[in-house]
Amino acid sequence: MKALIAALLILASAGAPAWSQARIKDIASIRGPQDNQLFGYGLVIGLQGTGDSLRNVPFLGESLRSMLDRMGIRYGNSLPRTKNIAAVAVTATLPPFVGKGANIDVAVSSIGDASSLLGGTLVLTPLYGANREIYAVAQGPLTVTGFAKEGEAESVSQGIPTNGRIPNGAIVEREIRGNFAGLKDLKLELRNADFDTAISVTDAINRFTRKMFRKSLAIEKDARTIAVEKPKGISTARFAAAIGQLRVRPDNTAKVVVDESTGTVVIGANVKVSTVAVTHGNLTVKITERPKVVQPEPFSDGQTAVEPNTRIQAEEGEGRVAVLEGTDLDTLTDGLNAMGLKPSGIISILQAIKTSGALQAELVVQ
Repeated sequence: MKALIAALLILASAGAPAWSQARIKDIASIRGPQDNQLFGYGLVIGLQGTGDSLRNVPFLGESLRSMLDRMGIRYGNSLPRTKNIAAVAVTATLPPFVGKGANIDVAVSSIGDASSLLGGTLVLTPLYGANREIYAVAQGPLTVTGFAKEGEAESVSQGIPTNGRIPNGAIVEREIRGNFAGLKDLKLELRNADFDTAISVTDAINRFTRKMFRKSLAIEKDARTIAVEKPKGISTARFAAAIGQLRVRPDNTAKVVVDESTGTVVIGANVKVSTVAVTHGNLTVKITERPKVVQPEPFSDGQTAVEPNTRIQAEEGEGRVAVLEGTDLDTLTDGLNAMGLKPSGIISILQAIKTSGALQAELVVQ
């Protein structure tokens, strides 16, 4: 059995192709095991006057009174008006195959009017799943990277001081049972759906299984899913690890991604541009208001008036005409750079080329 496993891993990793190829485990996931989101409501204590105010956050008083009641403390109807407590939402992700007693990270976010959670400690908070069952409990001191300070005339802040994290701050109380070891078939799902990539993955797995098990075990279902039959004599985990090391060259659709807010342009390697002539220039319009005061003649019954005076100047910057023919990514980028454009100009040109039908790619504007 050990010899079989060693041969599987050697075949899976041997003869790794060029840098353009990727492992199957990096471009696909196995259907079944998945992350689960957890959520809870809790209190952060120990703040230095930066917590919630009872007047603006009335549910904080109810939460504080409920916590004291569970501890056997009767405080009456009145509560202290100190601002060292904050109501928070606690979130966490429960990974697959995590057992009872394991630790997971939690994120804490203020839901009241607290100005900062720096220096606070989260008190015991149950974390619920979508089925309203408790899967973990969280507690511990917060790690907050942001800060906010203010005086009478000025304030300074950095980051988001109302968000924090507790590394390993939750203990798993209930595990999500699965039957991964008993699976007879594996369903691989590509992270980026593509028919060519699905076929490449299927062929790579079949070449591997024909060498080791003398039969093809994979078949592509659609642009995203590949079904793989698990052979006998090997565990599901070891078989998944072996095929995960196989390398293929993923194929992607031609796509241009534009982020207008930051001026970022990402052009995929398969983007092509049909031959097109492009000119780009800047038009600047400047409007100046210089009203004139008109005085009446001496000893007349006239009144002082203001006469409007508007001056408009229009200047058109130098425009360059260039011919773009993007037979490959280097040619396209060289053509855009030769025009001496800023990111905003490149974005405008790409949008205009797409409208003209010369951009042979999908244009995604964020």
